[in-house]
Amino acid sequence: MANSSYWLRNAHIPQSLLVAEGNFFITQDQLVKANLLIHDGKVQKINPHIHTDFHNLPVIDLENNILLPCLIDVHTHLDKGHIWQRCANPDGTFHSALDAVFKDQRRWNANDLYQRMEFGLKCSYAHGTKALRTHLDCPPELLPITLAVWQELRQQWQDKMTLQAVSLVSLEYYVGDYGEKLADQMAEIGGILGGVAYMNPQLELQLDRLFQLAKDRHLAVDLHTDENGDRTSETLRYTAEAVIRHQFDLPVTCGHCCSLSVQPRERAWQTMELVKQTKINIVSLPLCNLYLQDRQYSGKAPLTPQWRGLTRLHELQRLGVPVALASDNCRDPFYAFGDHDLLQVFSQSVQIGHLDTDYNTWIKSITQIPAQIMNLANAGVITVGMTADLIIFNARYYSELLSRPQSDRRIMRCGQFIDAVLPSYRELDDLLAPDG
Repeated sequence: MANSSYWLRNAHIPQSLLVAEGNFFITQDQLVKANLLIHDGKVQKINPHIHTDFHNLPVIDLENNILLPCLIDVHTHLDKGHIWQRCANPDGTFHSALDAVFKDQRRWNANDLYQRMEFGLKCSYAHGTKALRTHLDCPPELLPITLAVWQELRQQWQDKMTLQAVSLVSLEYYVGDYGEKLADQMAEIGGILGGVAYMNPQLELQLDRLFQLAKDRHLAVDLHTDENGDRTSETLRYTAEAVIRHQFDLPVTCGHCCSLSVQPRERAWQTMELVKQTKINIVSLPLCNLYLQDRQYSGKAPLTPQWRGLTRLHELQRLGVPVALASDNCRDPFYAFGDHDLLQVFSQSVQIGHLDTDYNTWIKSITQIPAQIMNLANAGVITVGMTADLIIFNARYYSELLSRPQSDRRIMRCGQFIDAVLPSYRELDDLLAPDG
């Protein structure tokens, strides 16, 4: 739009994401019908569709199509992304994924990391993501190069996306001098302290060290917990207990939490109550966990999986625990597919987790809730005064939105339509030759 002022007419906005007063018509899907005045790149007014004088300004009629705020992806792995062609997972298991990535890391020089991470950002941006948090593998040999590339990308993309980084190591790295160095580095770049928690005799010590390092530097914490189907895996519970021991009042986020779903209900409920008490945020990664979890073989013959790898989404939500959905890995040994498209994540999650009975709640899991986790003001909702970062879908209701890929969505940033073109996979061809 060349005009600095215009109206978006007849938009369908999820009721849970609209912050506005007025007598709005609400559909059976809990979509609110509204008109929005865009002025100088911001939302200046939000009116009920029948009570609007357009004052001879230009009007774009959305014809009841769904309008969402730009999306927030709170758990990704940009540094691992898009290596599948040179580094496939031979059997689809978690342990094979770990081995494959470990072997591939010898190829992670500055050029390799930069191109693959930028490719992921281009995909996210074209699909309508405006903020993204990535976990970055930070063993000693990779730390300098990874953080240098990350800071360069963050600087170059600062006008397009809000980017946050989380350190990713197994927690034993924090017990010793390297833990101090890593925490200092994350504090220096404004990052988040994180890692992968595994059940082991030293877990309490490892968590105590992590939380003390984070507390001393005023850093938020973001952990991978219980990414498995082992009912005895309770790193989420141990994390909540560490939050209590340290009286840690900064944000804590735990991803995956898969083993909650295979634990006895009473035990799982006790852990979820601790999560609520400690105000831990939960991020579920349904696509990656559907791919990895319950991979079983009889000899070399694969067996049909018997569970979906999800955490207890509905139970956590009913307790009032903030639950976000996110992309996680993309075209790497942990997940062979994906395109950094949060609508695809949401659409598949709805089917995997039976979230279709309450769209109005669950649409917040890729918008408002991850925005709150990332501490982003006026993001993830539609309200007067917000920057007009919006997505218009060619779908009027959720049944239409989730039945097609929505590859014809229109992305608006600062009130202007952008040329949301996905990058070609050929951009990465020079990087992806198998290692001879």
